[in-house]
This record gives sequence, C-alpha cells and structure tokens, in this order.
Amino acid sequence: MKHVDVLGVGIGPFNLSLAALLEEGTELNAVFFDENDHFEWHPGMLIDRTDLQISFIADLVTLANPRSEYTFLNYLHEHERMFPFYFFKEWNVPRKEYNAYCQWVAKKVSSLAFGKRVVDVRNEGTFYTCTIEDVKTKSQTVVTANHVVVGTGSTPMFPPAMEDNRAHQVIHSSEYTFHAEEIKRGDRLTVVGSGQSAAEIFYDLLENQIRFGYSLTWLTRSPGFFQLEESKLGQEKFTPDYVDHFHRLSFDERQNVLGSLTSLRNGVEGKTLKSIYELLYHRTAEGEIPVSIQSSVEVNGLSDSDHSNHELQCKQWQEGRNFELDSDWTVLATGYQPQVPDFIERMKDDLVWEGEGLPKVERDYRLSFMDKREHLVFMLTNLEHSHGTSATNLALSVTRNIEIINSMTKNHPYKLKRSHPFQQF
Repeated sequence: MKHVDVLGVGIGPFNLSLAALLEEGTELNAVFFDENDHFEWHPGMLIDRTDLQISFIADLVTLANPRSEYTFLNYLHEHERMFPFYFFKEWNVPRKEYNAYCQWVAKKVSSLAFGKRVVDVRNEGTFYTCTIEDVKTKSQTVVTANHVVVGTGSTPMFPPAMEDNRAHQVIHSSEYTFHAEEIKRGDRLTVVGSGQSAAEIFYDLLENQIRFGYSLTWLTRSPGFFQLEESKLGQEKFTPDYVDHFHRLSFDERQNVLGSLTSLRNGVEGKTLKSIYELLYHRTAEGEIPVSIQSSVEVNGLSDSDHSNHELQCKQWQEGRNFELDSDWTVLATGYQPQVPDFIERMKDDLVWEGEGLPKVERDYRLSFMDKREHLVFMLTNLEHSHGTSATNLALSVTRNIEIINSMTKNHPYKLKRSHPFQQF
C-alpha cells in the first residue's frame, strides 16, 4: 500500500499550482488525482479572443517563486513566444493560452495522476485511507496520506425550473463552445445571465449574427447589466490582508459583508461592455437589428412551442408582468456551485460547522475538526463563507498554497509576505 505526505483530490489550477510548488520546493511526497484523462480548464468557455481576468504574474507559481521553471514567462520562452507577447502589450493572458500553459505545467509535474477518481477518504486516527478508482477499468487501489487537499472545483448551476429541461436545446454556458456552431444555425437564440460569461457569449453571437441571420435576446434577473468592480483600490479586496480581515469577522458579520462584495465578482468587464455597445451602435447605423436586451426578467420554465424548439416562461419581476419567448437555443450563464465530495459529508459528525452546509475553515484553509487532529484536510472549494470573494480568485491561489504548505512543513523556501495594500482593513 502506497503512503504519501499529501494527497490531492482534483487537478484544477489551484491543485496544479500546489503540486508544482510542492515538487519544486519541498521534500514532501505528494500525489494528485483527477477523473479526467488530461488537464482542461473550462474548455466550454475557451471562446476566441477572450482573456483571463487576472495578470500573467498571477500564474501558477510566480508569486511564490519568480525563478521557478513553471512560470508563464518560462512557458513563453520555451515556446518562442516571448517577443510576440511583449509586443502584444496586454496585462491579461488569452484564455486559450492560459489553458495551454497549464497543460504544459501538467506534463512537467510528476505527481499528477489523471483518469483516477478519489471515491473515499476515511480517518484512521493519525492518517487517512483514500480509495482511488480507475475511471475506465473501475478497479480500485488504496493510498494512505498524512494530509488531504480537496480541490474539486465547482459544477454548473441551473435555475430550479430549468434543471430537467436540458434536452430542449437548453445548455449551461460551461458547454457553449461544444455547441456553438449548432447554436448559430438556430433562428432564435437566447442568453440568460449578466456576468462575464453571459456577456462573452452574447458578444460572440452578436458578431456572427449577420452571417447566420438569427434573432438574439439577452435576459437577466438582475436589475441591470452592471460593470465589474475593476478599480485599483477595489481590487485590493483580493489581497491576503483583506482575507485576514474577513476571516476574523464573526460568521454573521461575514454573511452580511458578502453582499457588499458582489460587484467584485459578479459583473462584466468594462472593455466587454464597451465592445458590445460599440458593435450594437455600428450595426444599428444601417437600421434596426433583431436584438433584444432586457434586465429584471426571470426565466421560470419552458414549454413546447409551435414556432421554435421551446418557449421560455418569463416574468418582468419589477412590474409583475408575465410573457413568453420563443427560442431555438437557450444558453444559461447562471453560475456555478461548489462541488463538495461525498466523503466530506461522511465526515460531518467530526467537523465543526458554522452554518447549514458550511463547515468551519481555518485561516490556512484546513477544515476544523472536533478532535483537533494533526493530520489535516484542506479545502479549496466552498470557501466563500470563510474567506470571502477571494475563494475562487486565481490571483490568490499561489499565496493560499504557500499557507497550506506552511501548515504541512516548515522545510520549504517560500516566504509568506503580506501585500501591504494602500488601504487598511
């Protein structure tokens, strides 16, 4: 039976970063498992000419070790793209290139095992027994570990009334590029949502509208299509210093504060809104175009239609007015929810809980257990209640991983330095 110091559940950017940092800067023996057969970062949203919303400096390792083999700049160097990126003169990385960069790192790091699913983790008193299942053969093996890091990401979230209607050519935004060409052959297309994903899909469809000739509707339950908070002082809420402040608050105070942080995470980048408006303006210079954009509209279900694939049941909630909308394809950019493994649920009697479905998570991202155990389980998902809007932010993944490594061993080169923002929290 194999024993490791660290076992990772899931290989997304967060755990990929941790695997790289552990391999390069510690003597800890680690293994990371993922049920997919290779690394792929949001493949359904890799739309042409869309960018990551953070700087290339916030790659998988640079904020811990700028001299690392696994930096984005070294990726550019090895692929002879340094000068093209230099003349590109953009702070953000194209999404497709970020995915390619992560795949490049995944091929270099030796502790990753794809096509393997962690189906159980059980406490044995001083370590964990982890059951690993091969996705193809269904055969199982057992690995024991001192510490477990859960990085299972999130799953698409559907409005309650739409959960069972995906067969009616209703898809989540996470699947968009898989169906994009087929979608564009429809006559009536609808996008639902008001975040960055919804805006990027709407813009992609708007750019292709003349070529394919469909009508296009953009709906959101939100009272407006609001811009993401991108100011420099506003972005300081994504510093470790603010996470310190947020984590110190009581559970009730944290719940109250979360509402005020919505604009930091939910909204559309200013440049995307600008591009949409400018394209709409130029198109309408030659006459009306079949485009409808409506806020304050709930989509509460669908039914069959004589004129299209389905009919959406809508409500303008401010006016209390119901109406129907014919649609051949509907793309729901309605967000994500944490994907928490079943084995965490089986630990529920051992955990300290702060709220319904919300376990207590310490500042260093470990779950709080009743028995104060020294063999730790770290969570990289379902953290909004404990660590605020930074929970899903790629820019903080490296500093988060330094804190996790620091809790597992003092024998490493990474320095946990505070950012010293201009404002005090």
